[in-house]
Amino acid sequence: MALGHVLLGLLAQGERHGYDLKRQYDARFPMAKPIAAAQVYATLERLLRDGLVAPGGTERAGGPDRTAYGMTAAGRQELDEWLAQVEPPSPFVSNPLAVKVTLALLVAGDERAAGYLQRQRAAHLARMREYTRITTHPDTSLAGVLAADYALNHLDADLRWIDTALARVATLAEELQP
Repeated sequence: MALGHVLLGLLAQGERHGYDLKRQYDARFPMAKPIAAAQVYATLERLLRDGLVAPGGTERAGGPDRTAYGMTAAGRQELDEWLAQVEPPSPFVSNPLAVKVTLALLVAGDERAAGYLQRQRAAHLARMREYTRITTHPDTSLAGVLAADYALNHLDADLRWIDTALARVATLAEELQP
């Protein structure tokens, strides 16, 4: 997901200035990786350079001038094309848990690897409880519930992997022996 596409999507609702875009991002994607205002403005500059947004009105609200940006026809076309693209599943698996287990087996043996997996399992369960509280809290927005549901499903998959790895750690230790 490129930040430019996200900003274009937020601009589809009408002109906005950078600070408002950041506020909208934070509200719409509450559990996404936070973005800095500087990222928003740098991305807006790139979108402007590429003809995907155009400056609109300027306002002053007790501080510096704020330029609002609106999406151009080319920006709308870019957004529509991006929204139509299926995100390909990654051909690579980036799993820091598997890397740590393998290295723990190589360096310290199966007991240390199993201990690491058990501590990691406890951390995952604690995070799952946090996300479950979010999904059941009456003040949580739909965006917050969707983000928490997504995180819960990923953590659940990790837990299944951790349980499988715990069952296989001794066999893997034998396999890794020189």
